[in-house]
Amino acid sequence: MDLPADPRARRLFGGSARALGDLAGSPFRADRDRIVASPFFARLGGVTQVVSPGGSGLLVHNRLTHSLKVAQVARAIAERLTADTRWRDLLEKLGGCDPDVVEAAALAHDLGHPPFGHLGERVLDRLARQRLGLADGFEGNAQSYRIVTSTEIRGAATTGLDLTAAVRAAMLKYPWTRLDHPDPHPRHLDPPPRGAAAPPDDPDSGSAKFGAYRTELTDLRQAREPFAGRIADWQQTVEASVMDTADDIAYAIHDVEDFYRVGVLQQGAVAAELMAWQRENGHFRAVTEPALAGVARRPGAAIERLRRQLHRKDGWIADDEAFAAAVEHVRQELVEGLLAVPFDGSIEAEQYVARFSARWTTRFVDAITVTDAPSVRSGHVLLAPAQWHEVQVLKFVHHRFVLARPDLALHQRGQARLLGALVEALWEWLLDPEEESRLPRRLHDLVELAEAELHPRTPDRIGRARGRAIVDFVAQLTDGQAVAMLDALSGRSGALWTDAFVL
Repeated sequence: MDLPADPRARRLFGGSARALGDLAGSPFRADRDRIVASPFFARLGGVTQVVSPGGSGLLVHNRLTHSLKVAQVARAIAERLTADTRWRDLLEKLGGCDPDVVEAAALAHDLGHPPFGHLGERVLDRLARQRLGLADGFEGNAQSYRIVTSTEIRGAATTGLDLTAAVRAAMLKYPWTRLDHPDPHPRHLDPPPRGAAAPPDDPDSGSAKFGAYRTELTDLRQAREPFAGRIADWQQTVEASVMDTADDIAYAIHDVEDFYRVGVLQQGAVAAELMAWQRENGHFRAVTEPALAGVARRPGAAIERLRRQLHRKDGWIADDEAFAAAVEHVRQELVEGLLAVPFDGSIEAEQYVARFSARWTTRFVDAITVTDAPSVRSGHVLLAPAQWHEVQVLKFVHHRFVLARPDLALHQRGQARLLGALVEALWEWLLDPEEESRLPRRLHDLVELAEAELHPRTPDRIGRARGRAIVDFVAQLTDGQAVAMLDALSGRSGALWTDAFVL
């Protein structure tokens, strides 16, 4: 078969294109189908978005439904941009914007998210670095990239999903490793790109967010090779920028939907916060940082902290007039609109939620622009300033009135302890010489894979391979499988057969 004309479609290992005998048409559509057919995609239906799928008592988004919505929004953005003659030459100059590439990357972007959502990501990172001695730790985006390039099996070889260069590059929201690629590392830029800075409490740990572990660095370089000279080494491709923007849009909208349905978002509390700031924003702006911290629970103080944070981190776009307009628009749509009538599960209520979601999605997709000289903190594809501020305010509502709740914190602390106990139990099992033949086959295979990736002279090579295998194994479980496996390992489960070893 001839090589695809688009160099981004080539698997750059050896310069040969992958076989497409199973599906005619675009290689990028074949990528999409491979991702959807993967068991790693199916498992996302049992992985937390914000709260565990079975923990709310009502239907809320999980990682699967989130990924589907991100793909839908991302494709809408890509189709709009490619149909607009204003952007045609610029998009071509930057490397292209194919709707199939964008959709495939959006479907794959969360494959590596572990049980229990972002909490699980933080816990696994801490355990990987501090308990298992892995310098790269754990990062959900890097784990997604590892799955599609290394740990998923197709045919006789462990080559991941064998995706095209364009789709792999489009998955890279953060096209750098934790510590040393590219050189100079983007965390040393002033300001650093979004996600590249080290955590304030651990400045020597490298970037907080990154797109690949060192074991996948060669693949990252090859995926990005067709874009050399078009974009900076640390900059997203246009297609990655579209996917990232779509992720932000979907997250901002559907989390508000979820917690309205569940009854967590209450009109009175949201109204008090937004309207207090609107009445007294002149007073709040004059308050010093220490004084503002002293009135943290006063209505209006939290959103004033958001306004200041946006100026500190994103001064390239933060604007007080746009921020005030965004607060007002969210107040009208949310306080006087969606939250004005409690959700009762009726057809009318569902239709109202659907209209709310569609209205916001259309507003955001229509506000997408392209620039050839983005801020270091932005991609080439971005929202217009008014809508960018609206996304920040919607996300604030979710953080302030959902993530900060003590009852959610109580639930998450239990999940964190569960993951810690599961990692410890698996480590002890791997160290038991009498149990080697009875290890879960998947875990055994992952140890062999991790060992093969390490240089023969790597200090404590076996120990590090076991640590990475445990992280890979736990990250591939659903929430329910993680709970069931710990129950079995701790002797609490009365069931002999469990689905915990499926992946």
